[in-house]
Amino acid sequence: MAIAGLSAHKVRSVLTILGIVIGITAVIIVTSLGDSAEGFILGELENFGSNNAFVIPGREGDFSEGSILTDSLHDKDIDALRNKSNVPDAQLVVPFVFGPAKVVYESEKYNASLLGASPGNKEVDKLELAEGEFIIDEDITQKAAVIVLGSEVKDELFGSSDAVGQKVKIKDKSYRVIGVLESKGQSLFVNYDQVAIVPYTTAQQYILGYDYIQRIVITTDSPEKLAGMVKDVELTIRDSHNIDNPDDDDFYVQTPKDAAETFSTITNVLTVLLASIAAISLVVGGVGIMNIMLVSVTERTREIGLRKALGARNSDILFQFLIEAVILTGLGGVIGIIAGFTLSYVATILIYQFAGIDFPFSSPFSGAILGVGISTIIGFIFGIYPARQASKKSPMEALRYE
Repeated sequence: MAIAGLSAHKVRSVLTILGIVIGITAVIIVTSLGDSAEGFILGELENFGSNNAFVIPGREGDFSEGSILTDSLHDKDIDALRNKSNVPDAQLVVPFVFGPAKVVYESEKYNASLLGASPGNKEVDKLELAEGEFIIDEDITQKAAVIVLGSEVKDELFGSSDAVGQKVKIKDKSYRVIGVLESKGQSLFVNYDQVAIVPYTTAQQYILGYDYIQRIVITTDSPEKLAGMVKDVELTIRDSHNIDNPDDDDFYVQTPKDAAETFSTITNVLTVLLASIAAISLVVGGVGIMNIMLVSVTERTREIGLRKALGARNSDILFQFLIEAVILTGLGGVIGIIAGFTLSYVATILIYQFAGIDFPFSSPFSGAILGVGISTIIGFIFGIYPARQASKKSPMEALRYE
């Protein structure tokens, strides 16, 4: 009877569930893309390897401009970290700096991401060369004017012509192209197709204009040694900076696991926040259902009176209208789940097409259960009042209603 009652007013039923569909769709999109973002971030962090630690200037958790631009790491720290007596488990100690740079070749220009690197970056960042060679130790010590281009930078500046051996300019200084990277695309922190890599000492001296280091990556040969190596690194840099109290540290050491936990917490908080905002439309949809159900009760007053006259109990009328509300919201929930996952899948494709990010599609089962559960509960809650109003009608008064 509930289905028959809804079928009698198809257009009204469709418009009634539209608010629920929109709300559930929004919740599903947020939870799905939140899971996708977390999966992407964790995958990118795994690419850095479980054997790596990152030394970052500034105080942990302080994202102010002063902390981000702090100059607490210098070459003396690199020398101390490379000393085996200080950090015996360190295999590679890789400093680097970064910033923007306009690369010019004849009349062509490209706004690249500058990476001031060292030979170890090739291994740490898993870079492959399409042609030429990478930076060597002599380039670092001599502050050589050499450069390695990302694939997109090379294509924009040189087209199909050979780039290796040619000279480009950054800030009116010429740099000889010694290599071109294989296309790697977007990672968590940088798009390697859009980078221009020079020796970090060259970047400091001629491009960025400072002598400090923005990041240091330290690798070990086993994940089991990572915790011990991190402690050695902290002790070494404290000694280099004459720091006695760890609370006074002007740096911090982060492992991929630490970063993963931080990013996971951030994405989870954002997902909950955005899902809560999206859920507001569900409340609006619930109010709409209550309104329409009240209209339906009024329109069907004579029907209610007739059913009661034929023996229907208050509970029968109550459950009939309550089931109608739950069917409406449940159907809206199912449609919203299908629409939400479909739009999320389309969004991951568009992100890949336009941003070059291999964003994994996620269809969390919990999201589907949440969608159906929320929509059903909303139908129950917002359907109780109209259903009770219907069940309490007097059959005599209902039959006389015009």
